[in-house]
Amino acid sequence: MAVAEETERGEPAAETAGRPAEPWVPTVIAEDLDIVYRVYGGSKGKGSATAALNRIVRRKPGGGVREIHAVKGVSFTAYRGQAIGLIGSNGSGKSTLLKAIAGLLPAESGKVYSDGQPSLLGVNAAMMSDLTGERNVILGGLAMGMSREEIQARYQGIVDFSGIQDKGDFITLPMRTYSSGMAARLRFSIAAAKQHDVLMIDEALATGDKKFQKRSEARIRELRKEAGTVFLVSHNNKSIRDTCERVLWLEKGKLVQDGPTEEVLKEYEKFTGK
Repeated sequence: MAVAEETERGEPAAETAGRPAEPWVPTVIAEDLDIVYRVYGGSKGKGSATAALNRIVRRKPGGGVREIHAVKGVSFTAYRGQAIGLIGSNGSGKSTLLKAIAGLLPAESGKVYSDGQPSLLGVNAAMMSDLTGERNVILGGLAMGMSREEIQARYQGIVDFSGIQDKGDFITLPMRTYSSGMAARLRFSIAAAKQHDVLMIDEALATGDKKFQKRSEARIRELRKEAGTVFLVSHNNKSIRDTCERVLWLEKGKLVQDGPTEEVLKEYEKFTGK
């Protein structure tokens, strides 16, 4: 099902899906990318956690290692101004691919090139559960490279966007008192407060009410207009349709299809029966 058609410029048709007008500037290039996890002492059903730890500490080269091939030969080029959805079954390699683009996982083989610093939502916007939401806004902003002056200027906008204040004075309470949805909304709000070369969002739009989802989708469109590239991982096909014009479909670590949103989702929905 992979798209093989080429344009008059000799480029894969999938890569031109929804691409902005020239100049077309690549922001992320993946070339035959493979990501492999290695689990030491990972034999099924053998021993306790303590025994597993002992095997890790005392392991011999080449012994007791399980390899998980999470991403297999994935290639694509993303362009400035695009919003790209990543879809696939659980365990298909979507989050692993984002971590590799962000530079958090080394490639087993192949290459990843990026123009600027990719920001992975929930990593750059670091959170500490014992600190208040207010302190975490400052911490997250600093982690993304914002100055204290920039954080101060954008602070109220971040809080308002997250909707935390709508539920009481939670911004002054420790993050451990937040629900998972509240924490995810605050992470998104921090990450979205800065203009990014490449912003990667993992399931952020699945949290919160419809009001917050609409705000999130609108903000992603703004980020694209500011010449950024957005990757969105979601199991919500409606969010993908509303937000992205191009989709990468992964299954079992392989890129099944890369093309216009409606075209890829149609095939994916046939595959899933939904």
